[in-house]
Amino acid sequence: MKIQDGQVKIQDGIVIGNAGDMPLEADLFLPPIDDIKRPALLIVHGGGWREGDRTQLRGYAILLARLGLVTLSTSYRLSTEAFWPAQIQDVNCALRYLRANSESLGIDPERIGISGNSAGGHLALMAGAKNKIFEGQGGNNNESSHVKAICAIYPPARIKKLDNADPLDNAFLALMGGEAKQSDYDKASPINYINKDYVPTMLIHGSKDNVVSLRDTNDLYEKLIANKVPSEIHIFSEEDHAFDGKNEYGRVVADLQGLFFLKYL
Repeated sequence: MKIQDGQVKIQDGIVIGNAGDMPLEADLFLPPIDDIKRPALLIVHGGGWREGDRTQLRGYAILLARLGLVTLSTSYRLSTEAFWPAQIQDVNCALRYLRANSESLGIDPERIGISGNSAGGHLALMAGAKNKIFEGQGGNNNESSHVKAICAIYPPARIKKLDNADPLDNAFLALMGGEAKQSDYDKASPINYINKDYVPTMLIHGSKDNVVSLRDTNDLYEKLIANKVPSEIHIFSEEDHAFDGKNEYGRVVADLQGLFFLKYL
């Protein structure tokens, strides 16, 4: 991969739409070399849907922008602010922003991908799902939120209704709300949307993840393969959740993302 010489141009805190009655903000990372028809990537942070912010994956955004991808790191409503599907509505709003502003940003509107970690990985996978309720009314609703490729890093592939879990520890319940039925949980689970039309997908997971099930990621990968979707999975031996927070692993994961997105975008 060729790394562009020069400095990534960063615009922090730009307003890209509305998240309910609040502005939806994101940070924009432009490659060092100005160009047109470039690929673009939306990056979505983790934090169990109830914490974290758009600065969490700033290192990835800079590294990927240096490879020539226009990168947008978005915020979204946390589960403390709104129940599902507000989170995917905000993500889709961010995708529509990239497409609506493709000319001024030098983006090819047909070359937009998405990557996310943990809860952000779940949202990245859900960006590949097609459901009108996931769009919301955040802005640029005349544009498509379609993505061409997805990277999901230790993502929850199934949103689980855990009847016996402590409500204070149950991130799924906090996301879905107390009125959600099993069918609502199923509709929020990425694994239920995999079919032959799903876009190329890369999955990354640690083999000793104690937070998000590797088994579910493996099941999702097997379903991708069964549907003949171009896919790859990278399992890091003996690593727990958020292992890429260590610099040496973060660089490797960034390289994997770069190779994947430059191939499929």
